[in-house]
Amino acid sequence: MAAKHIGVVGASPEGAAIFIRQLARHASRLLPPDQHPVVTLHCERLDDYLQAIHRDDWHAVARLMQRSAGILASCGAQFVVSPEQIVLHAMQLAEAGSPVPWLTSPELLARVIAGRGHTKVGVVGTKMVTRAGAYQTHLGLKGVHVLVPDDDDCETLERVIFGELLYGSCRAESASAVLSVIARLGERGCEGVILGSSEVPMIVSSLNSPLPVYDAADILAEGAIQRSMG
Repeated sequence: MAAKHIGVVGASPEGAAIFIRQLARHASRLLPPDQHPVVTLHCERLDDYLQAIHRDDWHAVARLMQRSAGILASCGAQFVVSPEQIVLHAMQLAEAGSPVPWLTSPELLARVIAGRGHTKVGVVGTKMVTRAGAYQTHLGLKGVHVLVPDDDDCETLERVIFGELLYGSCRAESASAVLSVIARLGERGCEGVILGSSEVPMIVSSLNSPLPVYDAADILAEGAIQRSMG
């Protein structure tokens, strides 16, 4: 049986590019080359997303996501995913009336973290991810407490993600600052850290992180390949 066609709804070109590579790596690990799924990516303009997000218009964000989902469905996608953690607030709106089902990251992430026995994890991402509880409900139901960075560290993350990573660049001092944020979460008792931004893997990985890494987009990529096999 052929693997299901995966549609990817992108917002950040950098994050989408990383996610496509993550899909390919998991497909190579889980499937023979002649059984890899077809993957189609569609990105609306990043600025359209940013304008809607900054004016707190989640209905507009959902419309952008729905438009991508419709285009992907017309290309043959049998389900869609989005690696962009910042759009999770619009996910239920985007799913309503979608021509194809969505696979989302919070439940997959919660399952992986709880399965490894961790009960307190930190999260790095934009304020809309760290402060708005994108993962807290799913993780809390599995007995995992999510700790967010303090105000100064949230400002640092906001500056680095919106000012640099979204555009494919990062100064060495900015990368060091993000790693320091993670180290401080460890000092507060966190046993691991969620990478709640699709661009943060540009500068943080299991090789340099002070804490074990839970990359939300990578976990979603693995889940998407597994679903494509079903």
